[in-house]
Amino acid sequence: MVWLLVAILGQIILGTAAVADKLLLRKRVPDPVVYTFWLGFLGIFSAVLLPFGFLHLSVSFILVGIVSGVIFILSLLVLYIVLAKTNASSTLPFVAALIPLCTLPFSALLISTRVSGMDIVGILILIAGALFFFFAEAHALRMRLTLLMVASAALYGFSSVLQKIVFEHTNFITGFFWAKMGEVLGAIFLLALPALRKRILRASIGITGINRMWYLANRIWASSGSLLLNIAIFLSHPALVQSTQSFRYVIIFVASWLMLRERSRGKELRLKISATILIMFGIGWLGLIEYARNIPYDANRAITWGVTFSGKFSRALGVDWQDNFNAIINDLHPKKIRLISYWDHVELTEGSYDFSETDWLLEQLRGKSIEVMFALGLKAPRWPECHLPDWARERSPETREVTLRAYMSAIIRRYSDNPNIKIWQVENEPFLRFGKECPSRVSDFLEKEIALVRQIDPTRQIIITDGGEFGRWYKAVGAGDIFGSTMYRKVHIPSIDWLTDTVYYPFDSSFFRLKQKSIRWLTGYRDKKFIVVELQAEPWGHVEIPLLPYRQQIELFSPAYFEDTIQFARKTGFDEYYLWGAEWWYYLREEKHDARYWNIAKKLLNN
Repeated sequence: MVWLLVAILGQIILGTAAVADKLLLRKRVPDPVVYTFWLGFLGIFSAVLLPFGFLHLSVSFILVGIVSGVIFILSLLVLYIVLAKTNASSTLPFVAALIPLCTLPFSALLISTRVSGMDIVGILILIAGALFFFFAEAHALRMRLTLLMVASAALYGFSSVLQKIVFEHTNFITGFFWAKMGEVLGAIFLLALPALRKRILRASIGITGINRMWYLANRIWASSGSLLLNIAIFLSHPALVQSTQSFRYVIIFVASWLMLRERSRGKELRLKISATILIMFGIGWLGLIEYARNIPYDANRAITWGVTFSGKFSRALGVDWQDNFNAIINDLHPKKIRLISYWDHVELTEGSYDFSETDWLLEQLRGKSIEVMFALGLKAPRWPECHLPDWARERSPETREVTLRAYMSAIIRRYSDNPNIKIWQVENEPFLRFGKECPSRVSDFLEKEIALVRQIDPTRQIIITDGGEFGRWYKAVGAGDIFGSTMYRKVHIPSIDWLTDTVYYPFDSSFFRLKQKSIRWLTGYRDKKFIVVELQAEPWGHVEIPLLPYRQQIELFSPAYFEDTIQFARKTGFDEYYLWGAEWWYYLREEKHDARYWNIAKKLLNN
């Protein structure tokens, strides 16, 4: 979190310096050219840092550093031209909102450092806060001035990205020095023009007295803030650092209220308070992300990889489900497998059970050292989630629950002596509202089902699962012996399919480390086993996989993305993962002659 702390300190300094400028000047910048010149020329004092670590740098990167400084001076000149004609209290927050937006595309093209989706969420929150400050005191802006503000923000963002390029190839002092020399060169260029030289010299002669001394002291104070922001850029991504500019206006708002007795009222005050809350939340968000990234995990830990198998889904893909299952256990050799009993398949007629499919599956595992997690209940893995027999649809919730428990009891009693079964999964994500035509349920359905399993088979553990990204976890963690999370990265959300077919969750691997650590702390279950019961290894499109064209399936979930997902999972810190998509890999191998996914899984599971 060093970069964030440094950036915040830099913004505090620059915010208090801005308030001091208000106190000293009591007016707008008299001449944008003069102001820009002196800010640039003061960069010459960066030479005092050279004894502390100046390094040799190639000519090309020296030029990049100098160009970054020149562009920075140009961005300031454009900004001060705008400030000379507008109200700074509304203009500056607007530019502060634009700068990170302009920085992101430049950084994506030019530097290796990347921001995650979670970082972007934080950036957008801070941008929203800056815009609230803008709207609090917004005045009508002419198109020409608006375009100039956009130009200033774009130049500023481009300059910071160029500076980051130099920082990636040298130490801070060397990169900072050459950027400052670029600023000095930009100032000298202003001085070299006769018309501008007269304005600069005339204005310089007019600065006298005690105010000049205080003003110069304040410029040194502001320069220390700028130095800290440069250090933050050296340590982190330019767009992240630039987004913290909105925090500067929180400092200005509070300090102006306390020191200058500037009072806001009504709508203006409400917007500024809302802006402050948003910005503080955004800063907290970025801090939480940085904390999460530093939660340790053992990269060399032993990981167990398993798979889920659904005969129902295998048949939907048009392949032989028995051949599919045999290929999984005899070629992929998973150490663990999750099997599923579907109520609408086992009990087509009330009270009449057909266990033939499950009997066959467990028979194939006889004598093999493959551990089984057995899922049962109304809500079971695979769409439509709630697998309800037709005869039970019109029953009252209370009656339906009684017949469901009778079905579960029959299953548990039949297989309680099977040596391969190690865990009973009771319901699938029972606390997550997800599924098609799921009926209402009585409030204590899960407690009664868990009690039933424990009564019939007290020796085996029970796992309760929840959604990885949006599940709240704490109820599921407390309900069972083991907690199981899902883990999806690329999904389809029907409510926004008019906007995009696929949604990439903005969570990186640290999200799961943070969530696991937080839930363990909140619930007190520090040593309970947490596993990933569904690791996405198949596409999720606007229709079910059998209806998706082959080309679109590959586009949605490519082999490269499969391997990337495995690496992503390794970094989340869990010790056990069940891959979700083994039926699809087999379907591609047999029907599309595409064995890439099967081979990736085989290499992983056979290790």
